[in-house]
Amino acid sequence: MTAGRRIGILGGTFDPIHTGHVDLGTAAEQRLGLARVIVLPSHIPPHRPQPLASSFHRFAMVALAVAGRGSWQASDLELRLDGPSYTTDTIRRFHEDGYDAAELFFIIGADAFTEIATWKDYPNILDRTHFAVVSRPGCGVGELPTRAPELAARMRTGPLDEMAPDRPLIFLIDAPTAQVSSTAIRRRSAEGASIAGLVDPRVQQHIEQHGLYTSMNPGRRVDEHVDTPAAGRLHGQS
Repeated sequence: MTAGRRIGILGGTFDPIHTGHVDLGTAAEQRLGLARVIVLPSHIPPHRPQPLASSFHRFAMVALAVAGRGSWQASDLELRLDGPSYTTDTIRRFHEDGYDAAELFFIIGADAFTEIATWKDYPNILDRTHFAVVSRPGCGVGELPTRAPELAARMRTGPLDEMAPDRPLIFLIDAPTAQVSSTAIRRRSAEGASIAGLVDPRVQQHIEQHGLYTSMNPGRRVDEHVDTPAAGRLHGQS
């Protein structure tokens, strides 16, 4: 595996994408020497309530949040597929695109990782990609060996370049990430409170310009056509 082939995959509902999400990707990128970080908004999240903002707006906010980050890329891979967005299916598509398990790093917060046993295709998914698990406020990576003892033997804290793993590992990254949630941002927007500093300024402008989350009525969600530029797509997929 060469450093130039290390791909970070950061998935989520991103309703909206916020500074905590960006902190996760940045921590993994820096610790593991990732060549790219691909950010994929999910279409239908299987473990969470359905998003309020449409696919169109959620992709737009992700594209705005990654703009200017040369190694980051927004992808509509999951948005263009019908049905729930399962990580195992997404990883399989990366394999079909020529990447092997040793080159992929699925980036996730420590709090979300504690629920991995409920994911589709667990535990086989652990053999299809590395996991880059980053501390979140209230859930540090130091807790994970005791919270998931069956996975402790696969967990590592050292730099990747010091290892030659023969199978995908779980990298524990203890780094500060913003204490913010999409739920809190939606609530503040609905209340007319400022969300400055919780999201990228361009994302804040998009939310305010389009009146997103000003009504928490799920009926605001519209499945608008996702018309994304080719540069935002994964490996030029149409």
